[in-house]
Amino acid sequence: MRITSVLIAGIALASCSTAPPGPPPPPSPKAQMEFARATQGKVPGAPISCLQHYNTNDQTTIDSHTLAMRAGSATTYIVHLTDGCEMLDSGPYALLSRQVGGMGLCRGDIESVVDTLNRSNVGSCTIAEIIPYVRR
Repeated sequence: MRITSVLIAGIALASCSTAPPGPPPPPSPKAQMEFARATQGKVPGAPISCLQHYNTNDQTTIDSHTLAMRAGSATTYIVHLTDGCEMLDSGPYALLSRQVGGMGLCRGDIESVVDTLNRSNVGSCTIAEIIPYVRR
C-alpha cells in the first residue's frame, strides 16, 4: 500500500513539472529581410529593461517572436518575445496590446495578442529582451 502511495505521488509530481522552453524557431527568409531592413545601418547596443510608451508608436511585426519599434530615424528597438504570441505573424489583424500607465514595455511584462476583427484575445507572451539599434 505504501509503495502504491509513493508511486501515485511520484506520478502526480512528474505531471506538474515542465521542460524548459526551447529556443525559438529559426527566422523565415521574410523575417530575416524585415530584420535587416529595420536594423540597416545600425549597430546593437546593450539590452535595456524598459521602453517608454512614447517610443513604441511605430511598430512592425518581424515574426511571432520579434517586433521592431522605430523611434525617429536614428534608433530602432528590437523586442524579442517568448512563445505564446504566434498569432502576431498571422496577418494585419493581430496586434500586441499595450497596458495603459506604467513604465512602458518592460522585460518580463506579459503582453496580449488581440485579434482586431473579432475583438478577442488570441494569445499572450512575455517580453524577453529589448535591444536598441542605433545609427552609426
